[in-house]
Amino acid sequence: MAKVTVVGSINMDMVTSTSVFPKQGETVKGESFITMPGGKGANQAVAAARLGAEVNIIGRVGDDPFGKILLDGLVEEGIDVSNVEPVTGCSTGIASIILSDQDNRIIVTSGANDYVTVDFINQFEEVLAGSDIVVLQLEIPLDAVERTLEICNKHKTKVILNPAPAERIPTEVMALATYITPNETEYDMLFQDHSETPDHSLIVTEGKAGVSWHEHGVKKHIAGHRVKAVDTTGAGDTFNGALAASLAKGLDLSQSISYANAAAALSVQTLGAQSGMPTNDQVIQQLEREKESL
Repeated sequence: MAKVTVVGSINMDMVTSTSVFPKQGETVKGESFITMPGGKGANQAVAAARLGAEVNIIGRVGDDPFGKILLDGLVEEGIDVSNVEPVTGCSTGIASIILSDQDNRIIVTSGANDYVTVDFINQFEEVLAGSDIVVLQLEIPLDAVERTLEICNKHKTKVILNPAPAERIPTEVMALATYITPNETEYDMLFQDHSETPDHSLIVTEGKAGVSWHEHGVKKHIAGHRVKAVDTTGAGDTFNGALAASLAKGLDLSQSISYANAAAALSVQTLGAQSGMPTNDQVIQQLEREKESL
């Protein structure tokens, strides 16, 4: 099986739906509230696992009830959580999410995710070296991200770096990634001078507009799928997990991007980051439907 290792955050999402975003200092009435498993690392691990990859996740949770609930959920998805260690006396990471008008606003509180340190990462060099592909995001400390990239580069393990939440990353750190997958906002922050874009490895997700990337010096684009979005939370995570699963299975970059684009389109049709993540059969069916409609 394709071996995917995700190094990243594990959070509980606390989701409020409302008909209107509150203005500063304003209180509005919400329509619903629910807690759901999340965290960009966990989300990407679930996406890859549902698509047939053998997935393990490296991360931290708190020693609170949320931590146990989240680990139990990952195990149910078939994900190896033996490299996740609880942090004594610390809360599990949370994300407070407001949904309104087919869009979202999110506040992330790191909690135990901040304990994914360089020393912690160093324990898992053998795991990283034995992976077909490693997936990283920025909800853990940046020095741990850099250390993971260094280990993977040493062992020639391919890495997808999803630079989210958006923050400036040193050029020499980004250069260690095989693929960098920002959305449009993250792209503008990372590459304010677009002449510095590492086009050999850059894949830009553009929401319903699709995906743009460079391959062999040629800029390419694939359109988004025509679907009705219910909740865009987790669409980028689904894309990255699907991209990792597809590349680990041996598909080429264009095939993998097409596959991940379809997976992301399916994911937005259900409330919740993980609940709408599709299976491999569902992605294949979506690709076939889209082909028939052209």
